[in-house]
Amino acid sequence: MSQPVIGYAGMTHLGLCSAIAAAAKGFDVECFDADGERVGAIAAGRYPVVEPDLAELAAQHRDKLHFTAKPGDLARCDVVYVAPDVPTDDCGGSDLSGLEALFDTVSGHMSPDAVLVILSQVPPGFTRPRVRPDRMLYYQVETLIFGRGMERALEPERFIIGCADPASALPDAYATFLARFGCPVLPMRFESAELAKISINLCLVGSISVANTLAEICEGVGADWSEIVPALRLDRRIGEYAYLSPGLGIAGGNLERDLATIVRFGEELGADAGVVSAQLRNSRYRRDWVLRTLASEVFAQRPDAVLGILGLAYKQDTASVKNSPSLALVAALGPRELHAYDPAVPADSVSGVVPAKTPLDACRGADAVCIMTPWREFAELDPKALARAMAGRVLIDPYGVLDPAACAAAELEHFRLGAPTTAALAATRREDAGT
Repeated sequence: MSQPVIGYAGMTHLGLCSAIAAAAKGFDVECFDADGERVGAIAAGRYPVVEPDLAELAAQHRDKLHFTAKPGDLARCDVVYVAPDVPTDDCGGSDLSGLEALFDTVSGHMSPDAVLVILSQVPPGFTRPRVRPDRMLYYQVETLIFGRGMERALEPERFIIGCADPASALPDAYATFLARFGCPVLPMRFESAELAKISINLCLVGSISVANTLAEICEGVGADWSEIVPALRLDRRIGEYAYLSPGLGIAGGNLERDLATIVRFGEELGADAGVVSAQLRNSRYRRDWVLRTLASEVFAQRPDAVLGILGLAYKQDTASVKNSPSLALVAALGPRELHAYDPAVPADSVSGVVPAKTPLDACRGADAVCIMTPWREFAELDPKALARAMAGRVLIDPYGVLDPAACAAAELEHFRLGAPTTAALAATRREDAGT
């Protein structure tokens, strides 16, 4: 067959990254969104999301991308993905109304011979009721990671495909498109595919919970988690790609949604989902690590301390602040002098902070500085320049963005997840020297 035309409906994070990746693989792509203003902005090169290489790839493959607010333009497509971002609430609940409306719009305008694929994440049981005899419907597990959106869209590890009948061959147009990415294709029941994404994320959350718990133990006993991690990666039962980095709980919305989904199914089915509930509690506890450190190391001595906050996004290389630990910290601190900077999130959009133009500006006169997002820009800060700008000496650096030795040389009290403090290390050295 001739090369298929691919369509994507929903030009938010998932749909936009996926559409650009399809164009980069050489396919003509129809990019539909009902929001005409959004379509116009994207067509003009103003993108609603922040992702490394997105703008460059979109410009490079502009001749393959057609952005439209007319659903009828999808009629020329051989495969159409319904791919809007599914918003979640603060409890991890999904609002599927936008996806359902877009699904109905696409279904009414696409060619009857085209393949319809749901790419947005949905709970188990969503897709099968939408099967009709006159429509080829599939569910494909999305692999989007904020900050790595284009990388994941271009180089997927595998395709997990939910099917009405996994034993039947995929339609030619769909199979041709998937084959261009050169990765394994795993057909399975709709319900299995819908649950596979959640299963992957729960395994990830398990690793995060282990890393966070043991990192806290390290802080208390004088061990350094970064020294332990290489030993774990060499254990074949764990592996070199295991997620072992401690953090400030889970954020971004997607993992929280999957945990909430399993808790809900556990309650409905009478299954024991206690381990998942414990992971949620652990995540909320870990989120407040910075607040607890500030309380003991700063506010106990100076209740009116001025703080510098570096990073507002929930992770680097994205502008998303969904369930951001940084914003949770700002809210918990209440009325206080807080100076903030983020390279992607405008600080003036966050209530309760004074916007700063540069990272050092956010630190000037601060009694303590908190690096809440591990942006590469922050790793380039000179600890001595940071110390000169600050009024105090407390640097709370959960992710270890700055080098501990350089921070010690700058006489900063350096607090990292899973590591002894600078003062504790100095005390150990004194004890060793005394023996």
